[in-house]
Amino acid sequence: MDNLSTKAFEKVYVSTFEGDQSGNLQPRQTPGVMYSKAIPTPVHQPALLAWSDELAAELGISEPNEQDIAILGGNLVTPSMYPYANCYAGHQFGNWAGQLGDGRAITLGEWPSPSKGTFELQLKGAGPTPYSRRGDGRAVLRSSIREYLMSEAMYYLGIPTTRALALVATGDQVLRDMFYDGRTAYEPGAIVMRTAPSFLRFGSFEMLAARQETAQLQKLTDWTIDHFYPHITGPDKTITWFKEVLDKTAALIVEWLRVGFVHGVMNTDNMSVLGLTIDYGPYSFLDDYDPNFTPNTTDLPGRRYAFGRQHTVAYWNLGCLASAIAPLFENTDELSAILEEYKTIYLSKYYTMMAAKLGLDQLKEADHQLIDDLEETLDRIKPDMTIFFQLLISLPATADNGEEIVSHFQSSFYQDPDTASLDKLILSIQSYQTRIGNNAITAADSKAIMKASNPRFILRNYLLHQAIQEMEKGENSLFLKLQQAMKTPYSADHDEFFKLRPEWAVTQPGSSTLSCSS
Repeated sequence: MDNLSTKAFEKVYVSTFEGDQSGNLQPRQTPGVMYSKAIPTPVHQPALLAWSDELAAELGISEPNEQDIAILGGNLVTPSMYPYANCYAGHQFGNWAGQLGDGRAITLGEWPSPSKGTFELQLKGAGPTPYSRRGDGRAVLRSSIREYLMSEAMYYLGIPTTRALALVATGDQVLRDMFYDGRTAYEPGAIVMRTAPSFLRFGSFEMLAARQETAQLQKLTDWTIDHFYPHITGPDKTITWFKEVLDKTAALIVEWLRVGFVHGVMNTDNMSVLGLTIDYGPYSFLDDYDPNFTPNTTDLPGRRYAFGRQHTVAYWNLGCLASAIAPLFENTDELSAILEEYKTIYLSKYYTMMAAKLGLDQLKEADHQLIDDLEETLDRIKPDMTIFFQLLISLPATADNGEEIVSHFQSSFYQDPDTASLDKLILSIQSYQTRIGNNAITAADSKAIMKASNPRFILRNYLLHQAIQEMEKGENSLFLKLQQAMKTPYSADHDEFFKLRPEWAVTQPGSSTLSCSS
């Protein structure tokens, strides 16, 4: 185990690619470079609020001392570090946005872990960079708590994600307009140290294509494959790599849908080429099941990034990545053909996932209709998604009449369904009971599959809102409870949180609705 302040960081990325070494933090276009040097801006009084012991152990990082906390707050840069902000572009809400880049994230370097390769350590909220545009490069406690907790919560749910090592208060106040409506207010500042093997995005490749920097595009593609997909070799490695990125992206979206996660802002600059969940902003888990739900006020009224549209947006974003790397091919027919395989790959993964949520022994052709019918039922009744599937696990095999079925699922309802919706629920569950009765595995094995596929605890937005309110007052009891509960999301160890979203949370800003400033 080593301290952040004593171990030597590696500089592979900045040693490989061209960067702006000036250290000038003035917002500007930076053609011809992949990154710009960006020294963190010191804060008034960094104080450690949270530290992931588990992640630290994986990375071989010792518990932070005073110097380490200074690093986490952006007040100390050691000689082996080379702080920089990445330059990338992207499509935002379907429109080309041009150069974007790390506006409030500064990577310190690459940390060599004992057994898992190197990890980029990045400070989010450590001050302005050349890509901050009109922003200040800072983050508030509200958004930082959300990123810290959700990064780790997704990890424990078994979903590919960037991780969060530390949460630090800065002792400074940050001016924010939470909903972009002119009501500015000062909020406590904070910084999250987040980590991933790489923070490369679809937009990293889009930028080079847009600037017609084809040699640099080829170099970035080759480097990405060599470092993060080393099993891919040969003359066709670029097309093979794209197919694997497509597969990882489809798998990631299916995992989001499994647990009811809505990212909220699936711009191409927020899509990882490693298939990781990246950039936690206006996200949410579903409370009531609603495919049209989006937590992001900026996404209204079009709901481009709604829960039930995330798989189609992923396809669109993959199309942008394909267009970006198209200059590397003499003929793009195969590239286009692989892109069109997405729907088949996604649907195969999706129905397989749903079969596991239902405890089926295998996915049969007729099961597709069973799953579709159940989803239509959920859309009509809009029960609490998490509670409904937990009740499905405990559904007695003998429950086959309408009254028993409705009574069993009653505690997942936010409102009383109409008669037609209840009739559909009864028919769906009866069909399910018939199918589960034909399983070639035992009931115990079926329930074990369901328990491993359906979380019992999710980090609901209203819980995060309450924890944030407490933390802003200096109280961390709920924060600590959530931090503990998220580590065992498939168990019944924390059933104090196993309940419907309270009525007040439906209209509470920061709970029901968020913005990209969140």
